[in-house]
Amino acid sequence: MSSSKAKVTEAPKPGTASAEPAKAADKPVGDGVLYIDATGHIAGRLCSKVASEILRGKRIVVLNSEMAVLSGKRDTVIEAWKQKLELGSKVNPIYGPLHPRRPDNIMWRMVRGMVPKTKTKGTLGLKRVRFYMGVPAKYSGVKLTKIDEALATRPLPMYTTIAELAHNIGWNG
Repeated sequence: MSSSKAKVTEAPKPGTASAEPAKAADKPVGDGVLYIDATGHIAGRLCSKVASEILRGKRIVVLNSEMAVLSGKRDTVIEAWKQKLELGSKVNPIYGPLHPRRPDNIMWRMVRGMVPKTKTKGTLGLKRVRFYMGVPAKYSGVKLTKIDEALATRPLPMYTTIAELAHNIGWNG
């Protein structure tokens, strides 16, 4: 097994031309937490990188989670999620499965599906990750990074954002 490090670059600040590349493992930001801007990232690739890092013991905060994108035709993606929502218990539907509709909860659930949630390292790893819609006031001054391996390669209008998906499956935020 070869372990590959994810290439991470700092998001350019407004008014600057470009940012220097930084590696996730080389220099943690400030308090040892990696702050990721999910804008323009493919959701599954981003979540797999986040899942592998939290299992290694790193703390991660993902901001702008509603701006992550899903690849595939828009209609197909939305229909697949709507079919997934129809799954439930006929005996007592209150017991689940419960499906998230908020963008930050959708992303957290993707990460939960990629870690061994019944084992100690999985439950501890899930406590080390946070997803937020937008940028909360307490994180307004941090340096945001982007993971190069998870960035979308095609033009962004060709993808479906998590926010658009959430609105189509019943989120009213």
